[in-house]
Amino acid sequence: MDNQNFSFKDPIEVQSVNSVGSEVATRTFMARVFTWMTLGLGITGILAYAFANTGLISMVFEAGRPTPLFYIATFAPLAIILIMGLGVNRLSYMAMAFTFILYSSLMGISLSVIFLAYTKTSIYSMFFVTSGIFGLMAFLGYTTSTDLTKFGTLLYVALFGVIISWIINYFMHSATLDYALNFICVAIFTGLTAYKVQMLKNMSVQVTSAGEGTMGKMAVWGALSLYITFINLFLTLLRIFGNRR
Repeated sequence: MDNQNFSFKDPIEVQSVNSVGSEVATRTFMARVFTWMTLGLGITGILAYAFANTGLISMVFEAGRPTPLFYIATFAPLAIILIMGLGVNRLSYMAMAFTFILYSSLMGISLSVIFLAYTKTSIYSMFFVTSGIFGLMAFLGYTTSTDLTKFGTLLYVALFGVIISWIINYFMHSATLDYALNFICVAIFTGLTAYKVQMLKNMSVQVTSAGEGTMGKMAVWGALSLYITFINLFLTLLRIFGNRR
């Protein structure tokens, strides 16, 4: 009878190795998500500042009226979101990355007009406040063991209700309602930050095991989702606490 070598592994040791592998995969994926998000915010901030503080602002807003470029920079990102969302399975990683950079650039151009409406001090201070709130809620979403799925669903329903209320208030012109809706939006986007981070964390192992291309695409998609939440939280806080010129 031939001699055979059998290797017996401790189930606890195997579980420990798998756990470590999962943690590494999660950290790798989330690091890429936040790297892309930071890159997007950096592009947006640089272009917004550059356009607002040079003669380029005339390409966006001239003689008190928005130019065609302003409308392109404002509405084109909506189409880009649809393209990235619906085409995530068809687009390549490079195409997703390019589209995200384009989106961030157009947002920078459109957001340059906030420098015409608010003081630089209030813009910078609200950006840092937003960063603090976002960072805190992202940490909470990453570390909490509570399932935020139902919580996230309620937040999206509330956001839909706020949008409907804003459409109605467009005709009512109620400053009080508008003020209240802004505070509700702060709560919604704050909660969505934690929910989205947990969602991305939960999908990290599956995405990472699917291959480099899939992980790259989903990291860009996750960055876009968090980027949108950050920008909306920032603009809402600016509307509430920002000092107008």
